[in-house]
Parts: sequence; structure tokens; C-alpha cells
Amino acid sequence: MMTAFKSRAFPTITNETAIAFIGLYCMAVVMGYGRFLFTATLPDIMVQLSLSTTIAGWLASINYIGYFIGALIAMFVPQRSTWQAMMLWTVVSVVTTMLLVVPDMSLSLWYIIRLLAGIASGIAMILSSSFVIQSLTLARRSVLSAVHYAGIGVGISASAILTWWLLVLGYHFDVIWLVAGLSSLPLLGLLCAIRPKNSDSIDLNHASPRLSLYQTYLSFKHALYEAIAGHHKAIALLSASYVLAGFGYITSATFLPVMAAQRLTTQTYAGLLIWLVVGIFAMLSNPLWGALAKRVGEIKTLIGLTILQAFGMCLPLWFDGAVGLYGNAAILGLTFVGMVSMTLTLIKNINPAYSNLLIGLATLAYALGQFLGPLVTVGLAGQDGNFNAGLLVAAIGLFIGLILLLLFRRQTNRES
Repeated sequence: MMTAFKSRAFPTITNETAIAFIGLYCMAVVMGYGRFLFTATLPDIMVQLSLSTTIAGWLASINYIGYFIGALIAMFVPQRSTWQAMMLWTVVSVVTTMLLVVPDMSLSLWYIIRLLAGIASGIAMILSSSFVIQSLTLARRSVLSAVHYAGIGVGISASAILTWWLLVLGYHFDVIWLVAGLSSLPLLGLLCAIRPKNSDSIDLNHASPRLSLYQTYLSFKHALYEAIAGHHKAIALLSASYVLAGFGYITSATFLPVMAAQRLTTQTYAGLLIWLVVGIFAMLSNPLWGALAKRVGEIKTLIGLTILQAFGMCLPLWFDGAVGLYGNAAILGLTFVGMVSMTLTLIKNINPAYSNLLIGLATLAYALGQFLGPLVTVGLAGQDGNFNAGLLVAAIGLFIGLILLLLFRRQTNRES
């Protein structure tokens, strides 16, 4: 009876295109809202709560700490539990989004909620990607995985449009976060519709025995050794460059609307329009760079993207007005998703037998850079909240990452 009810309530979806678009929706919710809605609403949050730039930077960084923890947790999720864990942490992402409507919350609760939202984003992003891509046939995987990852850009665009619309209507960040959470609720039903057939029952006679914490550690240590054996230099170089990639882009990804509010004082909602530019260009990123990578290879594409992003970080330093900020926004959107895609492809190809583990390690590296970026930026911003020094340091970090990528290319050529 219950099984029949479930079947009627959540009809099974097996169409690959539909699954890819559900994956897009999931990425828009856990990344676009769970992580980047904070950027869109940050100017209003700072005004309504009278937050300093330093506290705003810590609220951003605590979310990236959560993302780091989430990526670490995702590495230990068994393959058979992917859907269940993805579902659980998507629920957490939606709930933490809606919780920010609660009035007069203490700063401690803000930190806890943003930490949980970061953990949810890290786990749900990795597991949804794994689940969706494994659901696609090899022939359609390249095209439809690009649809899935476009969800990041869609979510960023949605966060800008939603914030803009509700601010114009006279609402503030609390209502914006509530509406974002409510608009995410249909995703939970869609995820139920793509649940694997064997998710309701596990054969206890053939189930793997529960491992102790120490046994899990030993198993992970052995897998890590096997994954990096013979490739430790290449993995170290690529991971270090990825730390700097996370560090490099996050200054703009966190404070771009705030910079716009500071500089473009005569343009109402300039920060949100600039953030919308980031989202639109992020949606275009994966198909564009994926096509280029097929022609010249992932490493050359990644090197080009790193140079382009470093150039974009310098634009607000060279042009104080709209040109610098809009140029930075367009380049940020165009590059950061492509850099993620190229790096993860490169690291999993180093040792395909341990691709999930290597992708998890890379994600940890990226999260570390994202955690450090806002703290360095607000430390350099000072009392007047000038972000120029942070942008300069971000550009320098990206150029150092470029050198590491060149060394990585030489190392991989030697190994091959």
C-alpha cells in the first residue's frame, strides 16, 4: 500500500535529459542559493544588521569552512548511499536558507547557519554531480553534464533577480531568503522521483559490515596512497594551483556587489545588475570552454582561463568606475566554473581508478583557498573598506597558480 502511494506521489523519472535538468535545479539551490545568495544580499545584510566588513568577511569564510568540511564528508559516503546523503543534505540546504528569515538572530546563530549551509553545499554539490553523471550514458554525458553544471550560473542569476525584485518591492534580506527557500521546495519532490530502485531496501545478508572509525581511517589511508603513488608531484602542483584559484576568485565572488554599492553610488541596484552579469556568463562558461578543451586540451584551456581571470581581477584597479566592475563580473562568470571543470577533469584523469578520491582532494584544496580569501581581503580592506589591495593580492595569487600549472604540465609530460 505504502509502495503504491510512493509510486503515485513520486513517479519515477528515468529520462536522461530530465535528470540533467533536475541536477541543474539542485546545483542552483545548493550553490546558487546556499552559497551565492549571500553575495547578492550582502549589501542589504550589512545595512540592516549594521555589520562591519570584517564580520561580513567572517560570515563568508565560515560558509567556506563548511564547504571544506562537506567536501571531506562526501569523500566517505559509500556509493550505494549517494542518493540518500544527497537528499538529506539538500533538505539541510533548503532549511538553512529559510532560517535566515528568523528576526533578531544572534551573530552566533548566523555563524552556525552559514556553517551548516556550507557543509550542505559541499556534500550536495559533489554527490549530486556524482549521481547525475553516473545516470547518464557515455554518449550523452559530455553535453548533459554541462547542463547540470550550468545550474551554478542559473542559481547566481536567480539570486540576483530575486534579490532585485524583492528589494524593489520594499522587502529586505530576510524575506528574500525565505522566498528562495520556498522556491527550492519542488526540488525535493523531483529528487524523490529520480531515486534509484534499490534505495528502499538493502540486502542485510550481503550488506558490508560496519567499519570502525580506525578501520575507515586505514582504508582511506590505503586508498590515498594508491591514488597518489607515482603521481605525487603532479597532484601536489595541481592541488596547490587550485588553492590559489579558490583564493583568487573569491574576493570578487563575495564582495563584488559591495564594491559596486561603494563606487557606483548614482546607479540604484548596480551591485545586483553586476551580480546578474556574473550568473549569465557563468551559464555560458561550460559549453564554451568544453568545446575549446576538445580542441586544445584541458591544461591549455585552464592556463588560458587563469590568465584571463587574473586580468579580470586587475580591471577594477585600472578602471575605477563601471567599466572595471562590469568587466570583472563578466570575466569572473566566464572563468570560475570553467576552471573548476577543467581542474577536476585533469585531476581525475591522473588516476581514473581513484577519481572520486582525487576530486574530493581537489575540492578540499579549492575550499581552503575560498576560506582564506575573504579573511585576507577584509584584513587588507581596513576601516574604510577599500577592496583594491584584496583584488591585487588575488591577481598575484592567480599568477603564482599559473606558474604552478606550467610546472604541472611539464611534470605530466615527463610522467607520460
